[in-house]
Amino acid sequence: MTPGKAAVLSSALLLSLGAVAVATPAATATPPKHSAGRSTTGVVDAIGRSAHTLRSTEPEGSLRDLGALGRMVGDAEVVGLGEATHGSRAFFRMKHRVLRYLVEEKGFRAFSLELPWSSGVRVNDYVLYGKGDLDRIAREEFQGSYRIWNNADYLNLIEWMRAYNRQHPTDPVHFAGNDMGYAGPELYRRVTDHVARAHPQLRARVAALYDGLAPATDAAAYLESYLELPLTEREKRADRTREVLELLRKQHPAPGMSGREHSRLVQHARAIHQMAKGYSYDITDEAQVTEMMRYRDRVMAENVAWWHTHTGDRILLSAHNTHVSYDAFDPRYPKTQGAVLRDALGGNYVSIGFSFHSGAFKAFGTDDNVIRTYRVDAARRGSNEYTLDRARQRDYILDMRTAPRVVRTWLAEPRPTWNIGAGWPDPTEYRVALGDAHDVLIHLNEVEATTYLGSP
Repeated sequence: MTPGKAAVLSSALLLSLGAVAVATPAATATPPKHSAGRSTTGVVDAIGRSAHTLRSTEPEGSLRDLGALGRMVGDAEVVGLGEATHGSRAFFRMKHRVLRYLVEEKGFRAFSLELPWSSGVRVNDYVLYGKGDLDRIAREEFQGSYRIWNNADYLNLIEWMRAYNRQHPTDPVHFAGNDMGYAGPELYRRVTDHVARAHPQLRARVAALYDGLAPATDAAAYLESYLELPLTEREKRADRTREVLELLRKQHPAPGMSGREHSRLVQHARAIHQMAKGYSYDITDEAQVTEMMRYRDRVMAENVAWWHTHTGDRILLSAHNTHVSYDAFDPRYPKTQGAVLRDALGGNYVSIGFSFHSGAFKAFGTDDNVIRTYRVDAARRGSNEYTLDRARQRDYILDMRTAPRVVRTWLAEPRPTWNIGAGWPDPTEYRVALGDAHDVLIHLNEVEATTYLGSP
């Protein structure tokens, strides 16, 4: 595999796999053509009667219009909140708004992002203790595929979490990454320092197993060089990180150490292994890449479930619609994060999807991997969004589980749907049965691109 191939794959394998619309390098992407189908007048009227008007997507101001969403969430312990693009400000700002509501009104105490566990540890130190400079943390951690998170809207959300914790130091809100994409040097240090203090008899062995694995460059360069390693070397590294994890799992907490503290250090070792295992698949083999994506979504779900089990926090999970959904409508995702969480949590997991009618988003360029602004025209007749946008409300929230029968029947049929990821080109027309994919839908008439920091 050439270095160029590795660089392309390292960007493609993670956030690009939120699925993409066919967004060409030109300023406008054209929706796929399809037939008009049967009249949906009755469906549109029923949506209008049962939907709850959304007054704003801005995080500041009154949250009264989210009371309906709170009733839809009910007593769920984990809420998955998707996004129909990885680069539109309304989705990010609405996530901020929903987080604020769930924290202030429903007792949620964690925000989990489609971001490596390792990066989440650094951000959590900032929101809890003010440790470090957020702009610097974002520059250093939101790299490679994850640089799409280095935008003004997400940094505002994180700053809100920090401000909340300054006012509520005994009942803070936590930030957690759940992805497998990168394990930073501080994660290796936390594990090795823990072993030196609590299990000195393992110190030499763990040091030998981790020797040469911790990143010595920035995250983007590290991941590119990692994927250039021969497959046999990546497999050996996964064997080494697995051995460390198994060694620590067999240990009891050291004297004076709580079981919770020990479990967290084992989880750090698990996150290191998750990255090594994830990159031990043959990324030149399409079938192996599919298995890697199966593993990735399972890892993301298990990390969220681990956080809930070991902290008791109710969690708002943020990812692409593709991940938080129940339905694997994209063949590259044999089983989604949302499906795994439903298996683990049952009704204690609720999935909320986003849809939009038209607008703009940021995405990686098709050929050069540069972030640009793209725009899609109004959704065409026959798509999910075309019908959804004909309801009398401009923006609204719809509980698809309790909608009138005519709406639920309509929602059960797959139709073309905007499903725009990080920008990897994909000629597929995504057909989604929204009622099978999510419990609740937030529909927005129009969206605009977010503002990325340090990008055009």
